Amino acid sequence: MKVTTVGIDLAKTVFQIHGVDEHGKAIVKKQIKRDQMAVFFVNLPPCLIGMEACGSAHHWARKLTGMGHVVKLMAPQYVKPYVKTNKNDAADAEAICEAVSRPNMRFVPVKDTGQQAVLAMHRVRQGFVKARTAQANQIRGLLSEFGLVIPQGIGHIALRVPELIENASNDLPGSFRLLVQRLLDHLKELDRQVGELEAQIQAWHRNSAISCKLAQIPGIGPITASALVASIADAKSFDSGRQVAAWLGLVPRQHSSGGRQNLLGISKRGDTYLRTLLIHGARSVIFHTQHKADSCTWVKALAERRNKNVAAVALANKNARIVWALLAHDRQYQDNYTPAAA
Repeated sequence: MKVTTVGIDLAKTVFQIHGVDEHGKAIVKKQIKRDQMAVFFVNLPPCLIGMEACGSAHHWARKLTGMGHVVKLMAPQYVKPYVKTNKNDAADAEAICEAVSRPNMRFVPVKDTGQQAVLAMHRVRQGFVKARTAQANQIRGLLSEFGLVIPQGIGHIALRVPELIENASNDLPGSFRLLVQRLLDHLKELDRQVGELEAQIQAWHRNSAISCKLAQIPGIGPITASALVASIADAKSFDSGRQVAAWLGLVPRQHSSGGRQNLLGISKRGDTYLRTLLIHGARSVIFHTQHKADSCTWVKALAERRNKNVAAVALANKNARIVWALLAHDRQYQDNYTPAAA
């Protein structure tokens, strides 16, 4: 019998394989080692392969696609309902094989090596930014124990702390002064790392025509544009811009029943990093709109009648849909664009 669909439960060294024929009958159930994966699938006739979108999934998807197979990645939370019994590798592989054959399943676009490299820079930069914020808060907290309060804002740390260390009238112990100086040096190093990574991301952005096209949208800069290009991959994998907005968690959650619609706050699903960038960009647009006479009337009217947080999310939702339209239809951004009548 010919294997038509295969589910792979990925791991570090041992992979579980579950293959079925065109009638859904299981004909392959086995464990293979990492070094046996390429040999096994290169000798297998082209088939549909499903995997969870986890560590090394994009690597194996690219490799198996090069062998002629059709590879589809799925979010783990969409596979979990198909696990029939207790969780183990065999049950997970069977569930993946079952889920990938469902006609209404949602799949994750496979990223190439360039997109993964850009996302890696974004993730590392995000980690440095979090570490920098934590370091600044630690310095502020330690100084407050000695009655020295630093104003809010990370920029005040580099300006005020050196003066406090050198000031002999604040009765700080010498060992504590050396400790704060060590923390301040670490904060400067983290800030330098963030700056260097931002420069690399902007260099990649300038060499990408697609990323530069997205940066023309108000509220989207080089950081957000490069992250969107690398994360969305193929925009045509989404049916509409509304699906992109829902994928980013910028639409209301629902708790409806009996024909009665009950909409809650935004779902906050998907990539938190992308959603944060879009919302912060929208906040910047709203801020500048209130100080310019020739600004967008839609944004200004929205900010006047609704809360600023609601307006920021609404503008982020709109920008996400614009991003899909530009990528899926290969268009250029036009201010005050009006779609043609059907």
